[in-house]
Amino acid sequence: MNLKRTIKDIKKNGDLILLALPAVLYIFVFSYIPLYGLILPFKNYKYNLGFFKSPWVGFENFKFLFTSDMLYTITRNTILYNLVFIVLGGFVAVSLALMLFELSRRLVKIYQTVMFFPYFISWVVVSYIALAFLDMEHGLFNVILEALGKEPVLWYSVPKYWPVILVLVNIWKGMGYGAILYYAGLMGIDNELFEAAKLDGASRLQQVRYVSLPMLKPLITIMVILQIGRIFYGDFGLFYNVTLDSSMIRSTAEVIDTYVYRSLRQLGDIGMASAAGLYQAVVGFILVLLSNLAVRKINKDYALF
Repeated sequence: MNLKRTIKDIKKNGDLILLALPAVLYIFVFSYIPLYGLILPFKNYKYNLGFFKSPWVGFENFKFLFTSDMLYTITRNTILYNLVFIVLGGFVAVSLALMLFELSRRLVKIYQTVMFFPYFISWVVVSYIALAFLDMEHGLFNVILEALGKEPVLWYSVPKYWPVILVLVNIWKGMGYGAILYYAGLMGIDNELFEAAKLDGASRLQQVRYVSLPMLKPLITIMVILQIGRIFYGDFGLFYNVTLDSSMIRSTAEVIDTYVYRSLRQLGDIGMASAAGLYQAVVGFILVLLSNLAVRKINKDYALF
């Protein structure tokens, strides 16, 4: 009976299954098959012995990360930067989505394209755009400073400026993507809610406050939970390329990903790098569970699962 019902459901939803099949295969190939690699952090990988014959070393690979004198600095930088990205990036994206929603539908596509364009630019190209502003001799900022009679700044040698620079660059590159996500959420709101608010005499700002934002809360909550899950991951392109890998600013621009990459390049220890990746994944998974649990305590409807 169950088999017949299953076959019937497959025939009924055949088109949807075919539509979802590429994504399912992608996840299976790139997310589930590589799970055997979870044993790599616990091995001393030898190229001549291969993956399975390399000797087990237990938690030795994790000692490199946890006994490093840079552990506090890179963990602090990774978490604080991501917290700022989540809060400010989310605020900017929601604000832009609300502004787009108030514009004429004929002009929205133009504004969407303009804002979304930076998202498709690689971090290598972004690093050269930043260099055009920050270059010691020909950078726009130093040209302006010299015109004002002030000394030029060695931007790539002074750590204190980079928390602001990195945050601004990250928001600029990602704001279009986030805005379109939230704009799609606004487009899904029943128009009768806005009509009812207008009949009650609500102004534009009151409609945003009492209709748009409450209806966006579930989407905002889900996005925040997903971002919290990657709070221990730094955007490698941002922190490596935009800073030009300057050793002078690593106290404020070094994150776990760039530190592991640099260590792997110098030491060639794949097991150590895998251990750091597993550490980030496990902590991120735990944070997703805890944040989702906290949301469920407040409102079950806003929880991810």
